[in-house]
This record gives sequence, structure tokens and C-alpha cells, in this order.
Amino acid sequence: MDVNGTVAEGFEPVREAFVRNFETLGERGASVAVYRNGQQVVDLWAGTKDIDGTTPWEHGTAQVVRSATKGIAAAVLLLLHQRGQLDLDAPVGHYWPEFKARGKERVLVRHVLNHRAGLPVLDHPLTPEQALDPLRGPAAVATQAPAWEPGTDHGYHALTYGWMLDELVRRVTGQGAGEWLAAQITGPLGLDLWLGLPDSEAHRVGRAGRVEGPEPTGGLRARPKRSVTEAYEDPASLTRRAFAAITPFPEQNDPAYRAAALPATNAIATADGLARFYATLIGDTAGASRLFTPETVELGRAEESAGPDRVLVVGTRFGLGYMLHGSASPFLAPGSFGHPGRGGALGFADPESEIAFGYVTNGFRKTVTADPRAQGLVRAVRQSLGL
Repeated sequence: MDVNGTVAEGFEPVREAFVRNFETLGERGASVAVYRNGQQVVDLWAGTKDIDGTTPWEHGTAQVVRSATKGIAAAVLLLLHQRGQLDLDAPVGHYWPEFKARGKERVLVRHVLNHRAGLPVLDHPLTPEQALDPLRGPAAVATQAPAWEPGTDHGYHALTYGWMLDELVRRVTGQGAGEWLAAQITGPLGLDLWLGLPDSEAHRVGRAGRVEGPEPTGGLRARPKRSVTEAYEDPASLTRRAFAAITPFPEQNDPAYRAAALPATNAIATADGLARFYATLIGDTAGASRLFTPETVELGRAEESAGPDRVLVVGTRFGLGYMLHGSASPFLAPGSFGHPGRGGALGFADPESEIAFGYVTNGFRKTVTADPRAQGLVRAVRQSLGL
């Protein structure tokens, strides 16, 4: 396998794990980046740009990162809170009056981020065309009744998370989350990361698709226990309905889908863009001061929801917009926070070791939260640090 890029001394195990992904786990094209103390220590890429092509993956090739988008989008609300523009303990309806309909008066802003809003499903799913309209998703959520009493339990808001977050940003700032992210974070920092892909960058994005590989271990596995399987197969379950809030799901390679801004699912990034984003949340990086104050870091990674997830069925842990280290989604260490993307991508930060990690791929597998390729790379980082 022809692997391109560099690793700093001591991080050679990451390169070895990256090679193994291609040799034994069916990887087609991917990149991984790691920062420590604000400095890049791993920058690797290999394979093909397109899942079904022969053009080599280049430095700067980007891919859709699916639900790893949620951790990126969470930073928008947390920064608005940090700047005094948004109160996490205010009702969502304070900023968005139409949202208060059908018993949602007590849904707080923090419930949007910690998956306790009780709104993971839509009684009337959106079509792909409707979902790309920035007004239709929020309008649908505003008229939806909660599936449980808001604040009393948690369940993964797979798609509705993005519409609620986007509309809150729009009501507070006058911009959608993608616009605000570009103007306030990714543009000034020069990150190769977009929520709403510009036409000028479309040529850099590879075609993604499904790949098969050996069965993973841990997390939500390709062969999960019967209760999980039944939840995904039952059309009436919260699990099935949450992921079917857009039916059918848009083609992820469609230029219209990539150009839209869906803060739950369709950010596009390079591994370096994703890793440097997290590095800048927790510390200074080359030419940029940290985005989160230490207090905001603690706010984002403090446990808000834990235990059986009413949508994913297994036990999950969430802070404010971030998944936390646990059996369903292992990161580097107990203090890590970030978000996986279904089937592959992963971004996270670990403040104690000052590590930030980004992995993107064009080959998506059946895994939901703990892809074995990403997990192998994380274990290699842990080995490199002697943890």
C-alpha cells in the first residue's frame, strides 16, 4: 500500500494501523490527521479519491463525514453561548416562538444538544427535496409533538438535531449554521471543512459508497444483539422512524445535497480540517487562538445524558452536542469528546493529552458509532502516547 504523508517520531503505530485498514479491513480511500499541543503530528492519506474510481486520493481530498457533523455544529451554539448571545437554559420557544406548539414549551436549548428534547422523529417525513430547503425541516419540527416528556429521557436525534440547531442559530444571528460556521470559524482559520459545500471546492470531494469488511467489535456492531436488530427493522420503532425523518435519504454524492447545510449529517471535510477544528477548540494552533474557553470545554464535555438510548437502544453518553467516551463510542480516554459519523468518519478532542483527531473515508460500513478502522487508529494513538 502506497501511503502518503508524514508522522512525527513516536507516532509510527498510527501509520502501521492506517496500512492495516487497507490490507485487512477493506479500506478504499481515506486520510487521518492528529494534532498534539496544537501541532500536527500525523498527516496520512492513501487509496483512491472515489470509492469506485482509480484517481488517487490527494492531499486535500475531502469527504462527507455524516454525523461527525453534529460535533462541528455543536460548536456554533456553544460559541454563541460563550459570547453571551444564547442562553442554554432558556426555552427554545424564547428564540423561536413557533416551536412552542404541541407541548414543547419546556424544551430548553440544552435539550437540543443533549438529545433530551423528545423530538427524534417526524410523523410526516420529508422528501429529499424538502429536506434541502432550509425552512422546511425546522417548520416540520415546530409542528411535531414530542415522543416523550422533554428533559426526562434521552434518545439520539439523528436528523432533527440539525434542523433545531440550524433554526436557533438563524433566529439568534440571522444566518444559518453553515453560514455562521464559515464566517466565524472555518473561513478565518482556513479549515478545509464546510457545512454547505461551495462550488469552488466541489472538485476536491470524492465519491463515497458502501464497503464490506470483517465484522467489527464493540459499539453498534454489524451483527448487533436482537433488540437492536428488531428496533431497526420495526417501521414503528423510534429507531427506524428517527433515521427515516427524510425518506428516502438523499444521495450523498448529489451536488445539491453537498451544497446544502444539514447540521446533523452533511459536513464535508479533510481529515486535517476535522482534526484542526478540534485542536482549536481546546488550545492554540499555528496562527490561531483557541475557540473554547476552558469553561466552555468543560460545559461541552460534562455528562448530560447517559444510559439506555431510546433511539439507538444501546447505552450512550452525551455532553452538549458531543458524544462522550464509552462502550458505544470509544475515544482516546475518559475525558475525550467528539462525534463519529455513521459508517466511518470520526473527530474528537482529548484535553488532558491535548490530542485532536480526524479520520475521513470514502467507504462507509454498517457500523453506527464505532467503526473498526477508526478504532484501530485511535488505539494506535493511545499506544503512541503510552496510555
